[in-house]
Amino acid sequence: MSELPPAGLEPLLLRIATALERLAPPSAAAVGFEAADAFVWHAATASLSPVPKVNRVEMQLLRGINRVRDQLAENTERFARGLPANNALLWGARGMGKSSLVKAVHAETNRRRAGEADYVALKLVEIHREDIESLPILMGLVRSSPYPIIVFCDDLSFDSDDTTYKSLKAVLEGGIEGRPDNVLFYATSNRRHLLPRDMMENERSTAINPGEAVEEKVSLSDRFGLWLGFHRCSQDEYLEMVFGYAQHFGLTLDHAAMQAEALEWATTRGARSGRTAWQYIQDVAGRLGKKLT
Repeated sequence: MSELPPAGLEPLLLRIATALERLAPPSAAAVGFEAADAFVWHAATASLSPVPKVNRVEMQLLRGINRVRDQLAENTERFARGLPANNALLWGARGMGKSSLVKAVHAETNRRRAGEADYVALKLVEIHREDIESLPILMGLVRSSPYPIIVFCDDLSFDSDDTTYKSLKAVLEGGIEGRPDNVLFYATSNRRHLLPRDMMENERSTAINPGEAVEEKVSLSDRFGLWLGFHRCSQDEYLEMVFGYAQHFGLTLDHAAMQAEALEWATTRGARSGRTAWQYIQDVAGRLGKKLT
């Protein structure tokens, strides 16, 4: 028989045990995917929070990105039907609708397939950039789910001293388990190769084999089979976005006045983009006393 600890040690041992429990990684909670079609991943608690109402723009309002819109929609629908599809990297100019497109395509795919006999809802799980290292835990949690799941990371990029990109590489195409068949990874970034140029140049200058060092960095983007580039829009495309929003929300401002204001709005912000057009429309709606619903 083991001896009991002296009475004076019991409180100390209890405190040690409690501290060790706090340090231990949280156990993954069971996921109720029936609660919603979209979720946010919380790495600290290894849990998914349902999002009852997703902050999204309707597909028809995304103008000037027709080619990439159709490519992502086709890739997503194939995946939702259980067919082969690619991880997607949406890269390029800021404010041109990269993250909006991911959310819109998710909703549109479910809407179009809702009446089909073999319909299973497509789920969207957002993971924050700072939680990328917890991707293996998330993959283990969703691997056995009967639902097709898009894991989405907005504004993905890595700093010079950041090594978490290796976790992402392993999850996307490497590792002994590999990416689950029911999971696809979509990411948006302002960078095509996700890593800063100075990081690559530093690797080139300090490595024994510079070519191999840079190849390791660039190969992260190669894990995405679908690269979709978003470029700055022209003035005509920008105005098409503005008037598309105005018509959709019933904003009755004089056409010539709205065009002049919209161009001035873009000039003062130094960029023409979908985001700039939306911000202008919010200003117009506020002045007209009309809610954007």
